[in-house]
Amino acid sequence: MTSEHVDVVVVGAGLSGIGAGYHLQTMSPDRSYVILEGRDGLGGTWDLFKYPGVRSDSDMHTLGFSFKPWTEAKSIADGPSILQYLKQTVAQFGIDKNIRYGQLVTQAQWSTDDAQWTVTATNKATGVSNTITCSFLFMCSGYYSYKKGHTPEFAGRERFKGTVVHPQEWPLDLDYAGKRVVVIGSGATAVTIVPSMADKAAHVTMLQRSPTYMVSRPDHDVMANRMRKVLPEKMAYNLTRIKNTWRQQLVYNKTRTDPDKVKQLLLGGIKMELGADYDIAKHFTPSYNPWDQRLCLVPNGDFFKSMREGKASVVTDHITSFTETGIQLASGEHLDADIIVTATGLELVTLGEMDFFVDGNQVDFAKTWTYKGFAYSDIPNMASTFGYINASWTLRSDLTAEYVCRLLNHMRKKGVAQCTPRLRDQDGSMKERPWIDGFSSGYMQRMMHRMPRQGDHEPWINPQNYRRDKKMFKHSPIDDGVMQFSKQSARV
Repeated sequence: MTSEHVDVVVVGAGLSGIGAGYHLQTMSPDRSYVILEGRDGLGGTWDLFKYPGVRSDSDMHTLGFSFKPWTEAKSIADGPSILQYLKQTVAQFGIDKNIRYGQLVTQAQWSTDDAQWTVTATNKATGVSNTITCSFLFMCSGYYSYKKGHTPEFAGRERFKGTVVHPQEWPLDLDYAGKRVVVIGSGATAVTIVPSMADKAAHVTMLQRSPTYMVSRPDHDVMANRMRKVLPEKMAYNLTRIKNTWRQQLVYNKTRTDPDKVKQLLLGGIKMELGADYDIAKHFTPSYNPWDQRLCLVPNGDFFKSMREGKASVVTDHITSFTETGIQLASGEHLDADIIVTATGLELVTLGEMDFFVDGNQVDFAKTWTYKGFAYSDIPNMASTFGYINASWTLRSDLTAEYVCRLLNHMRKKGVAQCTPRLRDQDGSMKERPWIDGFSSGYMQRMMHRMPRQGDHEPWINPQNYRRDKKMFKHSPIDDGVMQFSKQSARV
């Protein structure tokens, strides 16, 4: 077992980790850092998922980095294009020199006496464990398990003679030409897979228990492309980013203040796509309000086009059991299938499926309070990135990385070695709220009991509001009376 020391260890080389690397070397250039990535390549989500049509469901002018303009014509980009953008970013800014691949981080132990973390990682190629110590730990590992996706228990699954595949484990050699395909689920992944498979498959059926709100939108941002022709690249990108961020917040806020109006607009758009005779009430009208769960983006209306052409269809029903030849439904209908795609969600995890210890005591994050949505009560010298569920992930990851650098610079200036968020006397009676409030998606609800708690006032909140976050991260004081600083050991 080998050991070395750096100022900052970043865990994960996806969007958040790459952004963290950039901000560290530009805002805190006196700090050494490494990025430990468990997989053999960078990109996280955009390297892992290989299912047909994999793409963003956020525009790349806000999903892209604040410091690296997106210059492609398509604003809603496919997975390979996003991965190429990330590879260009790490090469352009020299971040790649600090990334170590195949290093699966399994444990982090904090020592107050030493004022440092000891991070244990296993080399996936050799199986050899090594340790690295750091003064600050920055978790950028995402929010879902890379080991497997979420698949419910389906009665009779073992009887099905065809192929069952989860999008997270898509076999590249899967031949679906001329095959009958049933896609279970109605989230963003299902809405992407259905039209992508429909051109080759005999027929694709999306089977859902309940509907999801969908909105059709062009995959090109006309205004962005026009501005790029007449303005400097960075200026055009920044203006588009401001425009799209404002639009995201406007739509989301409208769903909170006037959900019925937004609902009617969304359903009206679907009626225009499928015609007045289609049963929109049954198949496309959810029981919840818009943005109580994430809206599904349909670029260029491709999902609806495949339905109009008879290549795809939607069935709203419950599964009784798998059969040898397909799926038996509660209504009595049987769906024949050669391939069943379980687009049934992700397995969410807390901070990268790692074990954390503070002075020998294992951390249970469900017993902590979130500090500004990026740190945790009584956990020293650690930050994590969790993006938005109602806007582009990177908007928040950029803000988080900037704030971490502000924090590190403050510590260097004050000559302190430790920073720990701690509840004050007046925080003891605050109302407890879930980590993500007002969001009912199953993949979130399944995990919420393991996540930190949120309070009812700053800084013990996780706003999920870009405007509020921007004010909090960019302008709130670092030394706020909650974040406690000490030169070395906090023990008396």
